[in-house]
Amino acid sequence: MATRVDPIRNFRFQLQIDNVTRAGFSEVAIAETTVEAVEYREGSDPPHVRKLSGLTKFGNITLKAGMTTGANSLELFRWHNDVSAGLVSERRRNIAISVLDEAGKTEMARFVISDCWPVKYDPSDLNGKGNEVMIEMLELANEGIERIK
Repeated sequence: MATRVDPIRNFRFQLQIDNVTRAGFSEVAIAETTVEAVEYREGSDPPHVRKLSGLTKFGNITLKAGMTTGANSLELFRWHNDVSAGLVSERRRNIAISVLDEAGKTEMARFVISDCWPVKYDPSDLNGKGNEVMIEMLELANEGIERIK
């Protein structure tokens, strides 16, 4: 009898930035990777377009976390602030996203994102009538997304 293989669930995950596990992210959006198709035709070709592979584009990664206070509460903002001040090359980091099983113990899939740096920081909107948790969002440009497991 064949072993049943269920799809991986998306609600248990860990995020590591430069090999240090970070907790508290409520959402991590892994953007798409696309390869541009370049159309061409030579003079003696049949009257239809041929296609070659062009540039590969890696979409941005979006991290969302509840805003907190304490020792590491300004870390995401400071990273973005350093890049805003022109320190892009010194502040690039590698990120690993591990998708865990339902028990939260076994790694089912792993994505490695290389040379990330913040391109957008967005703290929550404020609303005097609301009672929602403040969520800060950090969007990261990168130079490669690879699924290794």
